[in-house]
Amino acid sequence: MSAEILIVDDNTDIRNIINELIIDAGYKTRIAANYNQALAEIDKKLPDVAILDVKLDKGDNDGIELLSHIKTKNKDVPVIIISGHANIEMAIKSLHHGAFEFIEKPFDQERLLNFVSRAVENYNLKKQNKEYESKLFSSYDLIGDSKNTINIIDQIKKISLTESRVFIHGPSGSGKELIARKIHKKSSRNKNPFIVLNGALLDSNKYELELFGEEKENGSISYGALEKANKGTLLIDQISEIPLDIQSKILRVLIDQKFKRVNGNNDVSVDVRLICSSSKDLKKEIQIGNFREDLFHRINVFEINIEPLSQRISDIPLLIKYFSKKISENYNIKELEIDENNSYILNHNWKGNVRELRNLIERIAILQPGTKDKISNIIKESLKIDNFDDQITENSLSVPLKEAREKFEKEYLTIQLKKFNGNISKTANFVGMERSALHRKLKGLGIKEFN
Repeated sequence: MSAEILIVDDNTDIRNIINELIIDAGYKTRIAANYNQALAEIDKKLPDVAILDVKLDKGDNDGIELLSHIKTKNKDVPVIIISGHANIEMAIKSLHHGAFEFIEKPFDQERLLNFVSRAVENYNLKKQNKEYESKLFSSYDLIGDSKNTINIIDQIKKISLTESRVFIHGPSGSGKELIARKIHKKSSRNKNPFIVLNGALLDSNKYELELFGEEKENGSISYGALEKANKGTLLIDQISEIPLDIQSKILRVLIDQKFKRVNGNNDVSVDVRLICSSSKDLKKEIQIGNFREDLFHRINVFEINIEPLSQRISDIPLLIKYFSKKISENYNIKELEIDENNSYILNHNWKGNVRELRNLIERIAILQPGTKDKISNIIKESLKIDNFDDQITENSLSVPLKEAREKFEKEYLTIQLKKFNGNISKTANFVGMERSALHRKLKGLGIKEFN
């Protein structure tokens, strides 16, 4: 579908020249000859890109007023400002109000077309990102019945109703970003941006630019994550990797709710909800001098802790079923028949947590094995687990029978207890024992019961 460009200029000749130029380039156009016509066109339907003359019939800066009006409706719509009375102050003013580009009259036609092409590309990219985020929100959920997962789901419901800053702690691949997105989606800010800044992936020299943006010598502005997230939510992932000098500047923003862009002189005020996450223990990072204690107390108004998947064994069967269904739908294949109580999966350490489990199921879907045996072989190979019989041989033949049996029973019953969240009745029913007999067995093996 061809992009639609709104052209606003009170000069008939210029308006017609731009219109023909844009149509010849393959785009659709709408035109307006004055302020009121332009306002009516904008309110009727937002264009994909707007080209606005600064001075129309209403006043010296009515083009800027139209620019602001567009941005209140959808800040992602790129607006190119043109002016026959151009000066540096005017250029800066238009860019400050969110203009995509500024061009003087008489303008170079090739340059204007280049601006339009980049503006359309920019708008389409933002639109695609929003569609992707929407799919992510709707298609993935927090799955599990472990106490930790149930508690987190409850926390999200409560936190989303507030404006509190949140700190999410959990190992790599456990779902920290998904939790942050769920909080944003359920909050009053859900119509506004959700921006992610990953502290571990940034060039050490670009932290300030990425956070605060930059005012360039030519008058243009490069916006940082804080301004991009204005009225919305900013997730700083792996905040433990942010250098101490930048941490102090983040602290100042949280206190003052304003900052200066790099090379800028004026304060920029922002309204951002901050969510931070880390796979490191920030209290330990504070002790060794890698993280500011005062910043930690500012970001840690509400803390969510995600346990490793290996400690949430009862979540694994549900996650297997969930991902099997979702991934089968994505690949348009028959739903995978994966044994949800597969001993190799339940015994695995899952260093990559939920992400590692999802990758395993996706790998099975790609290979499309035809039988359960083939699926089991893929699981064994992927998780690099030896055959269960080999484990018995390696671990048990060097010890007396009683000791080998006790070791097996202890490992087996510990896993089953975790799988059923410590529920004795469900565990006893699954392993084929009476409740009282299971209580005695657990006590005899030194296994601590939990609720």
